[in-house]
Amino acid sequence: MSHIPADNKRDFIPTRIAVLTVSDSRSMDEDRSGDTLVKRLEDAGHLLADRKIIRDERGEIADQLRAWSLDPEIDVVISTGGTGLTGRDVSVEAHRDVYEKEIEAFGTVFTIVSMKKIGTSAVQSRATGGVANGTYFFALPGSPGACKDAWDEILVHQLDYRHHPCNFVEIFPRLDEHKRRK
Repeated sequence: MSHIPADNKRDFIPTRIAVLTVSDSRSMDEDRSGDTLVKRLEDAGHLLADRKIIRDERGEIADQLRAWSLDPEIDVVISTGGTGLTGRDVSVEAHRDVYEKEIEAFGTVFTIVSMKKIGTSAVQSRATGGVANGTYFFALPGSPGACKDAWDEILVHQLDYRHHPCNFVEIFPRLDEHKRRK
């Protein structure tokens, strides 16, 4: 994808990102997708705010997402795993249980990125993004390749304050403006 270059007149603003791996079988030692995200976010200058592995249980996932959305030390949550079509894949439903607003275009752009790599198999992903309590959420597939693609082609740009014409960072202060007194 072609990207508009970053505006070097602006200073980079690091975001605090939590990484959640959804898996019934992985441990931290085997979490290649989580490792991929952590390396990329740190290489980009962001801060790892927290990292966990949780079972593919809708209520448990939603509870963790809600807790992180209320933590003032977390700006962004990226989950990996549980976005497919099988019966145990409930990350998308858990995310949507938490969202105040869904970022519909995130899934669309992710599909476009994926099509270039895996062709029509991209239709099997249900990657999603949303906002709740002033926190951004992104649910990615559980493969390191999908995490790499989502970060390298979408998130690295949208989480960079220097990216223009617009980015997620510049609207952080306004994400929860509807909750403030007028």
